[in-house]
Amino acid sequence: MIQSFIFSEGKVVGRDLELEALRLVRGDKGLILWVNLFNPTPEETKAILEGVFQFHPLAIEDCVAPSSLPKVEDYEDYLFLVMHAVDFNRTDKFTTTELNLFLGREFLVTFHPTPLKSVASVLDRCAKATGIVARGPDRLAHLVLDALVDNYKPVTDEFRTELEEIEADVLSGDAHDLTVRLLGVRTELNTLRAAVRPQREVAARLAHGESKLIRPVMLPYFRDLRDNLVRIEETATTHADQLLISFDLHLSRSDFEANEGIKVLTALTAISLPATLVSTWYGMNFAHMPELDGRWSYPLVGAITLALTYLVYRWCKRRGLI
Repeated sequence: MIQSFIFSEGKVVGRDLELEALRLVRGDKGLILWVNLFNPTPEETKAILEGVFQFHPLAIEDCVAPSSLPKVEDYEDYLFLVMHAVDFNRTDKFTTTELNLFLGREFLVTFHPTPLKSVASVLDRCAKATGIVARGPDRLAHLVLDALVDNYKPVTDEFRTELEEIEADVLSGDAHDLTVRLLGVRTELNTLRAAVRPQREVAARLAHGESKLIRPVMLPYFRDLRDNLVRIEETATTHADQLLISFDLHLSRSDFEANEGIKVLTALTAISLPATLVSTWYGMNFAHMPELDGRWSYPLVGAITLALTYLVYRWCKRRGLI
């Protein structure tokens, strides 16, 4: 899908043009063009990235191929950025999805294979706007990136809630599957930190004014973007430390419960040791044992043995020893 907006003096003056019209707008130096490629076909990708904008083949290759590392590359006439947004299509665990941006003096091209709330919110804002939206493509890029970063906050809040529940379960000792939960949350936190850290470096490069494509008036906005990413990373680090403490508490409690079980089993063994020793020594070989002559002695002893074994099993199960 190809979506497009044309801006003049910061206002939207057109949208969703045909390819030929996009080429004409691309050649008009007084207009700003934003093209959004959402899950495009190979033909649409080639028509926009090669036909309309003539981007470098290496930049197009990096855009189309999935990349696990956010980055920014300067191609003189434009910047190529790879960022990672929260993938809200996955509700079972935290994952990210890729967002690619081409930022030029008079254009912005966004490319993403899956739906993104950050891009959709800015597209909706442009569609409904009646006044000034953005006077430059760097402002449009900031709007998209700012929405992308804001979507990380609900994720950190969910992690905090999950960690509080885990800590409560560890202290109460009610849950027995905490190891799986702890390892799962740890993996997701590592994914969050791995996604945020390089994006913080990308925002820092944009905020330092290294590129002539970022106007000086926009530098404070990108510095704010960098600071927000720093706070997210610090929050993720705090959550990771809290998770490590909960994991240590869980292991300590498990060791304590195991030691208690060993103590109980040791006590049972010690109590039964004299009777076991005496019966083993004499072998129950007495001349006068009335129960040996009874007709139902053998099944009776077997039933008693099974009943006592079952009672001991239930007691151990109730105590959590097995």
